Formats: sequence, structure tokens, C-alpha cells
Amino acid sequence: ARHWRRQLQLSPDDADLGSTGLLLAFAYPDRIAQRRPGQTGRFLLRNGRGAAFAEPQPLAEAAWLVAAELEGQGRESRIFLAAPVDLAELEEHFAEQLQREEVIAWDAEARAVRGRQRERLGVLVLREAPLTDPDPEAVLEALLAGIAQEGLGVLPWSKSTRQLQQRLAFLHYLDPSWPDATDAALLSGVRKWLGPHLYGMRRLDELQRLDLTEILLGLLSWEQRRLLEELAPTHVTVPSGSRIPLDYGDPEAPVLAVRLQEMFGLQDTPRVAGGRVPLTLHLLSPARRPVQVTRDLASFWRSTYFEVKKDLKGRYPKHSWPDDPLQATPTHRVRPRQ
Repeated sequence: ARHWRRQLQLSPDDADLGSTGLLLAFAYPDRIAQRRPGQTGRFLLRNGRGAAFAEPQPLAEAAWLVAAELEGQGRESRIFLAAPVDLAELEEHFAEQLQREEVIAWDAEARAVRGRQRERLGVLVLREAPLTDPDPEAVLEALLAGIAQEGLGVLPWSKSTRQLQQRLAFLHYLDPSWPDATDAALLSGVRKWLGPHLYGMRRLDELQRLDLTEILLGLLSWEQRRLLEELAPTHVTVPSGSRIPLDYGDPEAPVLAVRLQEMFGLQDTPRVAGGRVPLTLHLLSPARRPVQVTRDLASFWRSTYFEVKKDLKGRYPKHSWPDDPLQATPTHRVRPRQ
């Protein structure tokens, strides 16, 4: 302290021996330092640079100090001389330099939005407390940032909701006037289509309350809603009477996976999109394994069917393998009635 009183040209009456840290803070305000959480001997300076003691010493545990002698220009300088300083003294004597702010940000570990009130001196956070009444718009932006970071998988997707998304992607592929509901498009435009439904929410688990199907349908005009089931139906009724779900995972080629025996009697490939797009048929064996993939059912019955019949009739002798599949009775039963 005496050394620094002489350097600062102060008389003994100007400061006591316990004020060394404060005196140094006046002399070197950018060297006010806060110990990094959970780290002994490593500090963050007010100017944002790092600093650490060159050798172990008691001051390594100090919460606050001022570095008088530093060496090095890298990311972390070496401290060779320092003195502790009291937080209350910093708040009192540097009051005009303190910055008070509200920080509302996404907390990835908590998977929630956190609002904090902070008192800072440069980059150093002197005090921090929970923010009791954060700005709703700021909370919304932070939650949207969290969703963007975590991905759309955090939303409450059901099987039917994913199918709706794929149906919309299929229709957009055919006609760009339909909304683009691909993951990439939804993520880039999440503020517009999802944001209005997120007010009052702060945590990812609260997203489970969302009716995602209705939100996606909200992207459509009334006319598009009316046409949706007509152009991209969820299911197709096949000749056996079974109502089979369609797979729109590939917007260029929606798939109908159905047992071969259920399609007896049907000559032409079923179509969607008002008859414009033939379905890609995955014709299945009795064990539900694909035996043929085709978009031309008529051609399959004329030629390939007989090769399939020859191959599978021996393995599945109790199943129906008629010589004329177009005249045979379709069945969804594993074994035809005797």
C-alpha cells in the first residue's frame, strides 16, 4: 500500500493500508478482475481479457482483485502483483460506470428461457438476480432461438402430423402456391407460423400443449383446406376393402404399400393429385415384404406377376395365386377361405 501511495502521490492521510485494492482500481480501472467461477487463480479482467497468477498464492482465492503488474499479450496474461478489492467499494466508487441491464436468453442446459437482471462493470457481472416480469416479446424471441438451436424435433409431432407435413410438401412440389412445409422452410420461417402460438411459454416441455396439426393447417387458405384431402388423401381404399395409409415421404413419389392379393381385379394404378400422379406401388408378399415396386400396375399383371407367382407360390402355397389376377377376388385375409 505504501508503494502505491507513493506511486499515486498520496499522503498517509489519504488512504489506509486496507485501501490498496481501491487505489489500484482508480489507477488501473481496466485491471479490475473477477475470479472465474470454480477456478482458482484464474480471473477475468474488466476489459474482457483473461489473467492468471504466475505462481500459487493466497490471493488466488480472492473473489475480486486489481492486477498491478501484468505480463503477456495473449488470451491470458500473467499476474505478478495484485491486491484484493471489496465489491461494495467498487459499487460505491464506480457507481457512475456501472451498467444495469436485463438479459433474456435461451438456457440450453435448462431447456428454458431465463431472464436475469445484471449489474456490470465492463464485462464483469457484479450482481445478478432473476427477472420477475420479462418482456413477452423478448421471451418469445429467446424461445424461438431455443427451438432453432434444438431443431423442430422438440415440437409435438405425431404420426398424423408428420404425414400432414409430408402431404403439404408433396402438394408444394406440384404447385408452389401451396405452402412449403419442409423442415428447412418451417425452421427458417418459425417466427411467422409458430411464434403467435408461443406467448406465455418459456420451457420446451410447454410446447407439448401445442396443437401442431391445427397450426400447420393454419398455413392453408380455405380453398386449400377444402382441396387437401381430395388432392393428397391420407388413405386409399383398395379392392379388398382395406383402407391403406399413403406414404408421402418422397414428394416426387407417394407410396402405397399393400399386399399383392388385395389388389386383384384392379387394372390401373391408383392416382392422387386429381389423377395427375400415379402412386408408387410396393406390392407385398404375405409376409409383407416388397416383391415388386411399380407405377404401372397393368404391366405388372401382364408380365411380372407370373414370375412372382412362380417364385412365391411354393413358399406360400395356402395363399391365393390365381392364373388371372384381374378376374380373381381380392382379399385381405392371410389365407383364403376354403
